[in-house]
Amino acid sequence: MTQPGTIDRQPGTPRTVAAVLGSGSWGTTFAAVLADAGCEVRLWGRDPDVVAQVNTERRNDKRLPGIELPHGIRATTDARDALAGAGIVVVAVPSQSARETLAALREHVEPHAVAVSLMKGVELTSDERMSEVVADALALPESRIAVVSGPNLAREIAEHQPTATVVSSTDPGTAALVAAACTTGYFRPYTNADVIGVELCGAVKNVIALAVGMAQGRGFGLNTTATIITRGLVEITRLGLALGADPATFPGLAGMGDLVATCSSPLSRNHTLGKHMGQGLSLDEAIAATGGTAEGVKSCRSVLDLARKAGVDMPITAGVFAVLHEGLPVDDMARALLSRPQKAESVA
Repeated sequence: MTQPGTIDRQPGTPRTVAAVLGSGSWGTTFAAVLADAGCEVRLWGRDPDVVAQVNTERRNDKRLPGIELPHGIRATTDARDALAGAGIVVVAVPSQSARETLAALREHVEPHAVAVSLMKGVELTSDERMSEVVADALALPESRIAVVSGPNLAREIAEHQPTATVVSSTDPGTAALVAAACTTGYFRPYTNADVIGVELCGAVKNVIALAVGMAQGRGFGLNTTATIITRGLVEITRLGLALGADPATFPGLAGMGDLVATCSSPLSRNHTLGKHMGQGLSLDEAIAATGGTAEGVKSCRSVLDLARKAGVDMPITAGVFAVLHEGLPVDDMARALLSRPQKAESVA
């Protein structure tokens, strides 16, 4: 019998077929990882020029210039074509439009497929994590949902620089299936059952990266950067514990690992956009200079709303929101954070 998430291409020889929804930098990179791991990959994108280049040149110069993609990826603008026969459905579309995109495709998902979220954020309209959005939109049980998160800077992975990541699912079999489908010589997945903690780390780290970028844009150095990263991790942990996450998740790959990578790298759009704002650009100007918006710009609102509902104090997140959406000057945010009441560091 064919196992969930695989398609029995030949008697007794199941082969994993994966559909990747979204041809951005991370979606294309993960499609390449899956292909390198031996999967048959169908990459869905809306841009016909991108699709044509992937198919004829094995490149996506719009999102990953200079990267040659592996054999085993077929691109298409027809989502139904991508989903046909796919046992693994990877979702790499913008988080705030994911529900609408996926709901339109629900009937085309194979009956026993598992869905994998690469998205990092919290939905504005519902305060739901991305795995919850995927489950709702595709009408799948949580046991058939997985999340991939960690220090996943797409460009570095596309260049085959070694990295580890986390595959999280409430079902051990689903996590193991997805991990096996994306294991390569340069991409090493670990499994984790704490979906709540893994997803919250992925969402909030973008907000903290904006704060680090703002500080560096103002000319502040490594002391400030280290302070924001470590206190940012406190905020992430505080929210996660209030919502039932496992404390062991936060110092791991999905927590501190992803936070350090996103806050430190010029490849991070959140870090770059924050830096432009720290240099005095308006939000619209920073978005233009970055070449598009960053996930944390929108998710800071939903993360802050989630924190307030849970009764959790997140001063860095609140400060970033105030700078981005209420016009608070970056210097005023810094002063407000430093003037908070003194307390012991061990008091979260």
